[in-house]
Amino acid sequence: MVSAGDFKNGLTIEYENNIYQIVEFQHVKPGKGAAFVRTKLRNLKTGSVTEKTFRPQEKMPKAHIDRKDMQYLYTDGELYHFMDVETYDQIAINADQLGDALKFVKENDMVKILSHNSVVFGIEPPLFVELEIIETEPGFKGDTAQGATKPAIVETGATIQVPLFVDLGTVVKIDTRTGEYLGRV
Repeated sequence: MVSAGDFKNGLTIEYENNIYQIVEFQHVKPGKGAAFVRTKLRNLKTGSVTEKTFRPQEKMPKAHIDRKDMQYLYTDGELYHFMDVETYDQIAINADQLGDALKFVKENDMVKILSHNSVVFGIEPPLFVELEIIETEPGFKGDTAQGATKPAIVETGATIQVPLFVDLGTVVKIDTRTGEYLGRV
């Protein structure tokens, strides 16, 4: 059990039959009345962010999230298939549960499968991936405006913003948390 007075960013808790991760918290001590903790909580199953206030002495169970390395095999439209590389066990996860988590992941890439009480609720892609640009406008000589970008589609089908000098066939490094171009490989 963890009390609201001991909250930290990134902590996972069980609250109202859901699993939440603390995105942001603030201890508030008004001039009049009792102190409280204002939080922003991300529901790990739905991805929605809500704001809640707690009394500092309120206690709730800490949620233990299991992270298991698995290999992304393929998709058949509705289901995404993953394999444990040690035991060769395979699991299928519904597309609704994953959301945009796989938009930068290619087949055979390693991901972390997230589960709570043996119930899988999502995945964590690798922090950085290297993908090839398959579609983009050509850059023109003389386009030297500082910081100018153009849209590009990578081999997984996701669209990112890249500098004007990046051409078709270029392999780029991408931060999967923000979808930001980090450089050429």
